[in-house]
Amino acid sequence: MKISANEIRVGDVLECNDKLWVVLKVQNVKPGKGGAFAQTEMKALKDGQRLNERFRTVDTVEKVFLEELDYQFLYRDGNDLHFMNQLTFDPLQLSTEMVGDSAAFLENEMVVKVCMYENNPISVKLPPSVVLEIVEADPVVKGQTATSSYKPAVLSNGLKIMVPQHIEAGTKVVVNTSDGTYVERAK
Repeated sequence: MKISANEIRVGDVLECNDKLWVVLKVQNVKPGKGGAFAQTEMKALKDGQRLNERFRTVDTVEKVFLEELDYQFLYRDGNDLHFMNQLTFDPLQLSTEMVGDSAAFLENEMVVKVCMYENNPISVKLPPSVVLEIVEADPVVKGQTATSSYKPAVLSNGLKIMVPQHIEAGTKVVVNTSDGTYVERAK
């Protein structure tokens, strides 16, 4: 579907230069002299290549609509991740490179959204946050709890994150899956 350049939003998937690109940043600029334009930063879905592109507001771009299907994560086999379609029970095997850094947050039986374009998987969307246990954390330093300082900790999936001083080993925390940051203590 063709859309005007000033309708481009973060997260949109565009077809440009015979490739599919996901929009990471968009800024609509109205200079004092000359026509307005949309400055975009995009990443190729296939190879991760970055592109900064400027579209005039009178330009039209091809917005791609992806079909999002619910898949359940089953297991990890080396560099392969195995999923099952929630409706048809069809299996799907993806590489860890396709899922990216967020593959570390996959847990057995987790339901994710697999984005398909022309029946080919393009990307995987995890839930916005997951609950994980802290397995290793530095002890609390006396006097450090008054300020908002952070200390390194290791999660049950092996990732290292920064957590507040009051968090100890054995504590369950909520972690943002998009950037791997501490959100809050789990309830």
